[in-house]
Amino acid sequence: MTSKIIIDTDPGVDDALTFLLALASPEIQLEALTSVHGNIGIENTTRNALSVLELAQASHIPVARGCEVPLVSPLYKSDKNVHGKKGVGNANLPEPKSKVINQHAIDFLIEKVNAQPNQISIFPIGPLTNIALAIRKDPEFVKNVKELVIMGGSIKQGGNATPLAEFNIFADAHAAHVVFHTGIPIKLIPLDVTQQCLLTAKDIENIHQINSPIARFIKDATDVYLDFYRKHGIDGCALHDPLTLATIIAPELLIFENYYVGVDFSGGISNGHTFADLMNVSKKPANMQVAMNVRGRDFIDLFIERMKDLCQNISS
Repeated sequence: MTSKIIIDTDPGVDDALTFLLALASPEIQLEALTSVHGNIGIENTTRNALSVLELAQASHIPVARGCEVPLVSPLYKSDKNVHGKKGVGNANLPEPKSKVINQHAIDFLIEKVNAQPNQISIFPIGPLTNIALAIRKDPEFVKNVKELVIMGGSIKQGGNATPLAEFNIFADAHAAHVVFHTGIPIKLIPLDVTQQCLLTAKDIENIHQINSPIARFIKDATDVYLDFYRKHGIDGCALHDPLTLATIIAPELLIFENYYVGVDFSGGISNGHTFADLMNVSKKPANMQVAMNVRGRDFIDLFIERMKDLCQNISS
């Protein structure tokens, strides 16, 4: 049985790798992509979503353009040294032949989810603006979405946007606050586990042995990403966003804890910081499952295997 998902995204190197992993996984039926501001602005994130699908011969999958700014705070983009100027490192993506659908991502999400109650999971791997506004616009959406699997936050680790905040949550902390407190079933995949999933240069060369446009894209896209991590003394780039899909394709790799998690949206030095009530001091009921441990190397090996399969299917 396959799981129907929509990926809400701001591609981004690891976002693009998430699409490829979804397409390479028979356990997943990718229903759509919805774009959001984030890594490199809505124009680039939307184009990258279309172009990666074009590259993977999956341009039949709809893409809906979403919010270009956060709910309240100013627009925040990631450093170009992380994902490159256009968000996909040094890769040259094909010009997409398909276009975005003629419907805003918020309305698209509401329509798709409400048409199939409790059948579609949403995987937000960028700022949570689209999801928060869908929640605000239509209460039925809250009842009908199966679950949210969110890449975001940091529980015991530091941040990657500020010393305290992870990028996706920091980029729209107000939206994260809305989403975290709606009662929708949530699985949170924070930096605590994603930073344990490092794709090394050797891993990338392993994939690149196959003569495929997918293999070349992975190598070119991750060049800048790897350099950024090397400058910080880390041998490999973290597969932050792809790890969300392990909840479907290899759930045994993750260990979850039930926590009450909140977000600081004060605008101060800890803005965007996710805090978990680890000791249940507040006596508040848990509002999500949080991944706190992962068999990181096993996930990387699975990712490599799936990418090789995809490369074989889309070879030169």
